[in-house]
Amino acid sequence: MNPREYQQRRKKLMQQIGKDSVAIVPTATEKTRNRDSEFPFRADSDFVYLTGFKEPESVLVLIPGRKDGQFIMFCRERDEMMEIWNGRRAGLEGAKQHYGADQVHSIDELDHVLPTLLEDRQRVHYTMGKDEIFDKRLMEWINKVRHKARTGILAPQEFISLDPLIHEMRLIKSPAEIRTMRKAAQIAAEAHTKAMQACKPGVREFVVEAELAHTFTKHGCPPAYTSIVGGGENACILHYTENNAELEDGHLLLIDAGAELDYYASDITRTFPVNGKFSNEQKIIYEIVLKAQLAAIKKVKPGNHWNQPHEAAVKELTKGLLDIGLLKGDLNKLIENESYRKFYMHRTGHWLGMDVHDVGDYKINGKWRKLEPGMVLTVEPGLYIAANTKGVAKKWWDIGIRIEDDVLVTKDGYDVLSKHAPKSVEAIEKIMATAS
Repeated sequence: MNPREYQQRRKKLMQQIGKDSVAIVPTATEKTRNRDSEFPFRADSDFVYLTGFKEPESVLVLIPGRKDGQFIMFCRERDEMMEIWNGRRAGLEGAKQHYGADQVHSIDELDHVLPTLLEDRQRVHYTMGKDEIFDKRLMEWINKVRHKARTGILAPQEFISLDPLIHEMRLIKSPAEIRTMRKAAQIAAEAHTKAMQACKPGVREFVVEAELAHTFTKHGCPPAYTSIVGGGENACILHYTENNAELEDGHLLLIDAGAELDYYASDITRTFPVNGKFSNEQKIIYEIVLKAQLAAIKKVKPGNHWNQPHEAAVKELTKGLLDIGLLKGDLNKLIENESYRKFYMHRTGHWLGMDVHDVGDYKINGKWRKLEPGMVLTVEPGLYIAANTKGVAKKWWDIGIRIEDDVLVTKDGYDVLSKHAPKSVEAIEKIMATAS
């Protein structure tokens, strides 16, 4: 991402919070995995969105109109010994030169310097509740300033959550963000294609997952989330992540996996036959889900509200279940009574961006918000028919199907960013037939 992109974001945020305000955004904290091993560090999305800075132990402070500099950073200093053990640091000079900070202080000086930045400011924009330890420190800094009241120094009187402002900004993607997300989707589509080609009866789910991981890593991407690779009955578990069962001939394999490129996620789900050929029953259910997904995608356009794709998917899924006898009754009443939830228990999508389930409100003033150009969402209907489902013939058991794509709202309609992942029955069977 071009440094100018981050600069424009900070400028926009400072315009919104106005003068006499301070905005404080800490990054994420490092987490211990076990004993002296840590999970791979992943910086806070809001923090990276405004800075591009990806190191731990960092805090961003924005102070509109401050003569000595509006963009203040706290980060780790260079340390030759620590860098030998744990890798290079930008240091204070690096934060200035490469990330554009007006002022940079050592993170070790946070308790000393930050209270002075709060002096004579009316409002603090900071989101409470994410980090209990940092929340407590902020209150201590505020109290330090309050104790200076007799010297004529004023402490902030208003505390305002930053989330609504930053998250509304993040909801509308810039051209640079869209280019990154398009590439992330292309990488994930390649990974899904490789997984289809690696799939065959007798291999274990984690062997197929390894194909996903190989493709992501080849492009310098971590997984955007823990990959779901569920065969047979496991495809009917929505967030299945054990990924260790043996794949059986005649079963389906559901893969929900995405790549994260430069902190932007893709999120694709494909379902396909382990042996490369859909059975009659599998094909019938698959075509119902695919028809529902295509109907939902058509509802993605400016002016339509958030729930219209879901409503379109529900209608097609319910109609399909009615046609094959898994539901009985009047179509409209079945929809009204949510009878479909026996087989379709989740919604049809979510926002997508720096987080897989990305930020942004779905309703405004109690009403579904309207779609706008630059928004990116997933469209992911599914049907899940677990074994021993009451009133369902055995031929339908263990058919779990979800089809998910990443969809950009454009000026005139939509663009499927993940279009390169095979989706039709014909395309999937052709890809699997060419596997070595």
